[in-house]
Amino acid sequence: MTSTPSIAIVGGTGKLGAAIAYRLGRAGYRVILGSRDPARAAATAGELGVEAADSNADAATAGDIVIVAVPFAAQDATLAEIAPHVAGKIVVDTTVPLVPPKVMRVQMPPEGSAAVRAAGLLGEGVRLVSAFHNVAAHKLASDADIGCDVLVFGDDKDARGEVVALADAMGLRGLHGGALVNSAAAEAMTSILIFLNKTYRVDGAGIRITGTLTPPEA
Repeated sequence: MTSTPSIAIVGGTGKLGAAIAYRLGRAGYRVILGSRDPARAAATAGELGVEAADSNADAATAGDIVIVAVPFAAQDATLAEIAPHVAGKIVVDTTVPLVPPKVMRVQMPPEGSAAVRAAGLLGEGVRLVSAFHNVAAHKLASDADIGCDVLVFGDDKDARGEVVALADAMGLRGLHGGALVNSAAAEAMTSILIFLNKTYRVDGAGIRITGTLTPPEA
């Protein structure tokens, strides 16, 4: 994209969605919040200083890039709602297949990952990317330097690059993680991080890739 894209947050009133909206709004992006509850979307958008849409579908229509930040249990219905409005767009799925009450155990769906499941639900013509699985929402909702890496997955390298840039703009470090199927590793890591948080009393563990990384060639 040659200009700064507008960002729709589907499920924007949840903890992760609102935190992403806060960071991107602070970075100067036009952000549009969507929700199943228009009144809640308006209230949250007012608090964050961003725009609100009347529905998730309206938000998806308005955004150049659409970030889906909903629980795994809501993934099917949410993607069905926005599917008619995202053809040709970058859709960023943040879904982690957590299955309460055993959220500290890795429980992947039959498709292998929530991202691959999302690809099947949205169909061809959507530039699907998967990211933001391993960053604590409550830390993202502050101005703190989190020191966290965001692994970004997708079969479209240019689309991945757009989302890497979003992560960088949010004060994180976005890194190409390879093909969409690789998202399974980051999704599974979330359950491990939850276990670490409880076992070692960590306030929102994240991941950081060690070593000196040379930026990939364009």
